Formats: sequence, structure tokens, C-alpha cells
Amino acid sequence: MAEDWTEGGFGLYIHWPYCAAKCPYCDFNSHVARQIDQAAWTRAYLAEIDRVAGELPGRVLNSIYFGGGTPSLMHPDTVAAVIDAARGRWTFANDIEITLEANPGSVEAGRFAGYRDAGVNRVSMGIQALNDADLRRLGRIHTVAEARAAYDVARTRFDRVSFDLIYARQNQSLANWRAELTEGLAMAADHLSLYQLTIEPGTAFGDRYKRGKLKGLPADELAADMYDLTQELCEARGLPAYEVSNHAVPGMESQHNLIYWRYGDYAGIGPGAHGRVTIREQRFATETQLSPTDWLQAVARGSGESLRTPLTGPEQAEEYLMMGLRITEGIDLRRYAALAGDPLSAEAIAELESLGMIATDGTRLAPTRQGRTVLNAVLAKLLAG
Repeated sequence: MAEDWTEGGFGLYIHWPYCAAKCPYCDFNSHVARQIDQAAWTRAYLAEIDRVAGELPGRVLNSIYFGGGTPSLMHPDTVAAVIDAARGRWTFANDIEITLEANPGSVEAGRFAGYRDAGVNRVSMGIQALNDADLRRLGRIHTVAEARAAYDVARTRFDRVSFDLIYARQNQSLANWRAELTEGLAMAADHLSLYQLTIEPGTAFGDRYKRGKLKGLPADELAADMYDLTQELCEARGLPAYEVSNHAVPGMESQHNLIYWRYGDYAGIGPGAHGRVTIREQRFATETQLSPTDWLQAVARGSGESLRTPLTGPEQAEEYLMMGLRITEGIDLRRYAALAGDPLSAEAIAELESLGMIATDGTRLAPTRQGRTVLNAVLAKLLAG
């Protein structure tokens, strides 16, 4: 168990908390600010990399992910400084993946060239819809034309470009989604993140929904049909699902996100960033200050980390199961048993397999497509068993 994290790899997550505007569906830790002191943020990120690397020495780093917020609002020099600091403290894997999230409204050709020169080799773009009316409804500040132009710029700068779309939107029909996803697949992406719109508490959409003001949301049956159609169209195009909401040409999966789903170690740096790190043979869950101002002040005092919780073997096993069943490759049953101290219930496995919810060869256990549509129920049955 001491080196269990090596089964999933080691990644670094950098959270940039600022956006040009707050989307009404977003429950991420993002903020709008008129002025941002890029130099102060650079100093804080570098200080945290030094602190974390001091506790996790001698590792090979498999990925860096700049998430947010809107990291494409970061100055390229800030991105370069973070990458250089990480390179100075850890050994980079030969195939290290360095991803930066971008919104079309913040894309400039020169800035993207700067990110590429800094070492970024993959971009994930938040396009969200290929319909101007729906983009406005989603609170996006770009148009479809701007999204396509930004995507074209990214493709000229980076070998790997992914983008996100949201479906099950207000007043969206199955035919609408078929046409839109077909259009998205024709853009020659090798990775797509396709999310069903969820109404989260504490968001503007959540408040409207609670007051009965969010009209036109699809019924559960229509949303399920959209999910099934998504699988059909993506598979036909050669981008099968490798995770509940993620599709890729084989070999083009997000290596950073696979670290999460394969239950590796990842250090989370930045306001609101979470992590899972193994220090002196003990795995910890880590959290950081949510407020950007509070986080910067905490770093100045010595650490942006606000909470560090040791995880027991059974707690790690549960997390491994919850994360591992999101991906089509599933989990290693022996690894689960080693973490938990006991194997999963043979009776629960047999029942779920007879229902067509999971498949197992005795060594690995994976959800079927049918099982992924009711994943919470599958997890509940396995954990209860």
C-alpha cells in the first residue's frame, strides 16, 4: 500500500481562480476581478511548488494541468515560470502532458504561441455550445464564430486540442443535439468532453431552478436518449468513451485526468485545489484556502494548504472504486482488496454481472455502457455488498 499511488502516476494541478465572467451553471471556484497581480501569483505558485516538492522528492512527474477559472487569462510568463519550477524540482516523464484550459473569448494567437513556447503541449477549450442563442443562455461571452476561430488558432499551435460541449440544455431536442454533436465531431478533434447540464446548488441556475424560473430543461428520458446518442455518434467517429463524459481517439486520452481516475497521486496548488499525496507511506487528502486573497496570504505565511487528512486503507479503497468505475477500463480487483483489507463481495459482483451492469474477468471489474448510466447505483451495491 505504501507505493500504491504509482499505479496511477503523479500529476500537478495548478488552479487559476479568475474568469472574465461567471457562468450561471458553474460551481467551480472562480472569481471576476478587474486587476490581477500576475507577479504576486507567480511568486505564490513557485513558493508552493517548492513546499510540495520538499515533501515529495525524487518523483517522476507525468502531467501538469492548469485549470480554473480561465487559465488562458494567465500571462505566458507565469505559465512558463510554473513549468520551469516544476522541471527544476521533479524529473519530467519523457511523454509528460502539460494541459492548459482556455475559453474562446480569451484566446489570442500570440498568447497561445507563448504558452507553447513555455512548454504547454495540450489545450482544453470550453466551447460548450455551437449555437449562439444557447451560448448566451449559458452566460458565455463568445460566439460560435469566435469559438471556431479560437479552435483554429489552437490547432495551429498545439498537436493536441480538446473541447467541451454541454448537452441536455434548455429547449434542446434530440435532433438538435444530433446536429450539433455531428458538427463538433467534424471539427477533427481527437478528444471531446461531453457533459450533461447539471443544476448545482449555489449557482445562478440553481437559484433560478429553485424559484421555478429555469424553463425548458429536458425530462430524464430525453436526457438519457441524448447520452445514448452521444455514445453512438462518438463511437462511429472513432472517439469511444473512455470515461463517463470523455471521449477520445485511442491513445489521445487525457493523461492528467487518468491519474485521478486511476487513483494516482496529485498535488493541488492554488485556491480551492484538492490533492491526494503519499508522504512517508501515508496517503493524505489535501485542501487549500478557497478565497484567492486568503490563499495568497496563507502562502506568504508558509503554506496555502488549509487541511490535510490521513486516509485509511478502506477509505482509499472506496475512493479507488468510485474513481476507477468512471473509466471503461475499470479497476484491478487485487488492488482494491489490498487497500480495503477485504475483496469486494462476490455475491454483489455476480448480481450486477447478471444484470449486465458490470463485466469482470476475475482480475479486473469494469462498468458496461448500461452500468455507466446508473453508476451511483452500481457503486452503492458494491460498497454495501
